[in-house]
Amino acid sequence: MAEERSQSAHGGRLYKSVVVGVPYLWLLVFFFVPFLIVLKISLSTTTIAQPPYLPVFDFDLASVLAGVKEFVPDNYGFLFGDPLYIDAYLSSLRIAATSTALALLVGYPFAYGMAKAPAGLRPVLLMLTILPFWTSFLIRVYAWIGILKNEGLLNQFLLWTGLIHEPLSILNTEVAVYIGIVYSYLPFMVLPIYSSLERMDHRLIEAANDLGCPPAKAFWRITLPLSLPGVLAGTFLVFIPAVGEFVIPDLLGGSDTLMIGKTLWDEFFNNRDWPVASAVAVILLLVLVIPIVFFQRSQAKVER
Repeated sequence: MAEERSQSAHGGRLYKSVVVGVPYLWLLVFFFVPFLIVLKISLSTTTIAQPPYLPVFDFDLASVLAGVKEFVPDNYGFLFGDPLYIDAYLSSLRIAATSTALALLVGYPFAYGMAKAPAGLRPVLLMLTILPFWTSFLIRVYAWIGILKNEGLLNQFLLWTGLIHEPLSILNTEVAVYIGIVYSYLPFMVLPIYSSLERMDHRLIEAANDLGCPPAKAFWRITLPLSLPGVLAGTFLVFIPAVGEFVIPDLLGGSDTLMIGKTLWDEFFNNRDWPVASAVAVILLLVLVIPIVFFQRSQAKVER
């Protein structure tokens, strides 16, 4: 009997180890190892060869320290000394933050309406929210070109209604980039907020109303605080990919829209400067990951 219990406990521990270990293995193979490769390329030197960089060390500690000491000024120092890259980082953060705020302004009422809808209607609204994912992302962005161009559907409609007398120049502007990002990533904002609102105990609102709390005040004091986890999750899900977005700025923003994703593409494929491009990618990763790690640690301390 004791032997059977021991085998059962051993099997349970083995099962837990496998369940926990598979995600870590996935991150190790598909995130950490590629990151190390990019980091190694970022400490290399550019050359006319295939691939177009010259590895300067292998992954041993002495070589890594020597390589960092010798080659960081050449690549990373070059980035901080060139206003183009600094402007690209700042412009990407600004556009991503503005797009995230717009997505929140649009997505929160939408998610709130879904949560307040009758139970039988919620699956339909949920399906309509994720329906755009059934179509290629690239096709959806190209569709906005036909909508926003001077002779596109939007200008034709506004001219027909008499609201404008000449076409608006929306395509190849930052406004078009905002529209494309908000449209493309809106479900990532709506779904986490809807999940938080749906799980909320609505008896709290009823109790607040019975005690004389106005609906608007009950929303700000009860509903909004309880939905903050979904708001934060949706904010991260929109902001992080928007910072490194390439397709939308390239197709809708034109050449005047400066974002780090487009700069990264140019360094890799036009200039074929893989070390500098890798350095751009490493800094972008640090810019995004470090604040998130500190935020998660602060949230964990608050929950304790």
